[in-house]
Amino acid sequence: MKKLTFVLGCGALSSLLFGTTGARAQTVGATASLSKDGASSVPNQQRPHENYFEVGLFGGALFPSKDIALYSAKHEKFDSPVPELGLRVAYFPLSFLGAEVEGNAGFTKTESGARADIWATRAHAIVQLPGSSVIPFALIGGGYMGAGSNPSGNDRDKLFHFGAGVKVGLDDFLGLRLDVRDNLTQKFAASSGTLVHSPELTLGLTFTLDPVSKAPAKAAPPPPDADGDGFLDADDKCPKEPGVAPDGCPAPKDSDGDGIVDLRDACPNEAGPAPTGCPDRDSDHDCVPVPADKCPDVPGLPTDGCPDPDPDHDGIVGAADKCPDKPETVNGFEDDDGCPDTLPEKVKKYSGVVPGIEFDLGKATIRPASRPTLDEAAAVLTEYSALRISITGHTDDVGDRKKNLELSKDRADAVKTYLVGKGIDDKRIETRGAGPDEPIADNKQAAGRQKNRRIEFKLLQQ
Repeated sequence: MKKLTFVLGCGALSSLLFGTTGARAQTVGATASLSKDGASSVPNQQRPHENYFEVGLFGGALFPSKDIALYSAKHEKFDSPVPELGLRVAYFPLSFLGAEVEGNAGFTKTESGARADIWATRAHAIVQLPGSSVIPFALIGGGYMGAGSNPSGNDRDKLFHFGAGVKVGLDDFLGLRLDVRDNLTQKFAASSGTLVHSPELTLGLTFTLDPVSKAPAKAAPPPPDADGDGFLDADDKCPKEPGVAPDGCPAPKDSDGDGIVDLRDACPNEAGPAPTGCPDRDSDHDCVPVPADKCPDVPGLPTDGCPDPDPDHDGIVGAADKCPDKPETVNGFEDDDGCPDTLPEKVKKYSGVVPGIEFDLGKATIRPASRPTLDEAAAVLTEYSALRISITGHTDDVGDRKKNLELSKDRADAVKTYLVGKGIDDKRIETRGAGPDEPIADNKQAAGRQKNRRIEFKLLQQ
């Protein structure tokens, strides 16, 4: 609570400080001399407008909470304040609204005297009040905060942050910026979602980068093309008659329009294919002549001249194929209608790694917190009653491989038992245990081992 009070107090102080600066700037503007056309002679200071970038560098102090949960081995408090440096980039599509990303890092000590590094990456939305060279603003966003030291190890946590501040334009390019922030991260030895406050105060420089728009140079008049056929007169052998490649002269006459000029067409008044230009007596042009063609009016296959019964080659023929010109998408969802399809979002959510399914340590006992996720999965399987799934359990590589294989299979079976208990037919569910054999992250890191301990759903072909 004391740190939050500090943040709010600093915000009020910055508003008072820079509000006074703004009043002075307005007084100077009011007393500045005017040119003949009425424009002020005061230099044009930095004012927000549309479509511009800001790049900044800053330094400051972070006041980390003593209960911040940044550790992987042993929890130790960090000395406060933590001096820090950082960079930021922002884009403002509107004069009052923009988005910004930034990164910062600093170093301090733990309570045991060991050196510790603290860093953060953040992204946030910025709302500001344009109209003068003194610009108050507020921001809100999220990101990650991390720390590393020999006693506590390396760790990072998600953070939610908000703050306020003020920017003062020195000219069209350069400005000063003061930020007062509060960073909220996971509390040590508390349930997930319990947050602690880590206030922060920064001061930095901003550099405004405007996209430059230049009027295009006046185009030179195009070279003459009198007949408008795309061949310039200098290269056109027939400059007064529209023509074709290669010389710009009209194409040779083709009376029947079959693409074979009359000079080479044995039937100049009857359209026909090359090389003779005469009509093909095969009316459907499938290269199967009558009487061998059993379907003379419809192009077909060389065998009998009739159309392919499975034109999209998806293995579904006749009336069963509701989309005969488009192949079936085999993805475990409506695989028997012969049509391409995409998984509904609620089904896609349960295809792959399913977060939110947790077990007691070293056991196949499903934790109560997992029930909402499993209940939702049961609802999806109930709604889409034709779906069949495979449930695979995975572990990290800590411990005996054989036991991990057994544990992963038991956990997959536990999930199946839960779903069957919700009314899902057990014949629609297969299970297997992969143990540590199919990692998706590095088992050398705690975060990687956590990702590897997972439950995956896979849709089976219907």
